[in-house]
Amino acid sequence: MMNHSDSMGAVTFRDKPEQVIRLPKWVLPKVHVEAYRAIERLAVVEIAGRDSVAAAVQAVAAEGFTDLVPAYAYTGTEYGEWSTVQDAVTRLSERLPDVRVHPLVVLGSPRFWQAVNGRFMGELVHRLGTFSPCVGCHLYLHSVRIPLAVRLGHRPIIAGERERHDGRVKINQISEALNCYESVAGEFRIRLLFPLRHIPEGQRIRDILGNDWEEGQAQPGCVLSGNYRGADGRTTMTVDQVSQYLHGFAVPLTRAVIQAYLRGEVPDHLKLAAQILARGKT
Repeated sequence: MMNHSDSMGAVTFRDKPEQVIRLPKWVLPKVHVEAYRAIERLAVVEIAGRDSVAAAVQAVAAEGFTDLVPAYAYTGTEYGEWSTVQDAVTRLSERLPDVRVHPLVVLGSPRFWQAVNGRFMGELVHRLGTFSPCVGCHLYLHSVRIPLAVRLGHRPIIAGERERHDGRVKINQISEALNCYESVAGEFRIRLLFPLRHIPEGQRIRDILGNDWEEGQAQPGCVLSGNYRGADGRTTMTVDQVSQYLHGFAVPLTRAVIQAYLRGEVPDHLKLAAQILARGKT
């Protein structure tokens, strides 16, 4: 039987409200915020599947974190069973029995996601020649956790990005993109940690986890998965196009959105996006 938090998490996963700075009490009670701020070796860990859990294990070994606040961020395109998200937290707790894994924080903003990735897709294709929402999606996923990390005392965020996956390259995890994600977080005095960045082998990830959890399994799916690959499997978006998209549009938009959140405001995401596109820098 699901407890109250699990039940509310499932409802939130279904409804996907604007939930970044105005977190309900069941997500993050004020008393938890105060307690987390007093913990010296605490980090926020992204809950996004197998690699995020492995990244937390590596980060604890490297930096000695004693406490982890798992944070799941929803997008506008996910589907699947909510239980896989809570299962990932359980796997994390079981793999790190000497680390305090605190209650899951659930947050997200489909309007933010839409502004970065969806609404102006046609315009971006026209300007860039091609476009994939996957790069902006990962920028969103990292950035939408920044207000939480700031609120808890400018805590590091641990993420499971890897530049290569058994020889495969994902455009949302190429070095240029990862450097950009780190840079945006750094602007707000947040360290974005990629402990698995230079681990290409899936077997090493399984070794870190101590089980046979396969890539892409037991986690929510995305209806746009793999969209940047053609019928022949080749990537259709170049590194230069990724850089143009990030630096000419997605990063300025993300910066403006996060600045608004940190002022306690929920911005008009689409208006900000349109203003940046009007500058003609993409």
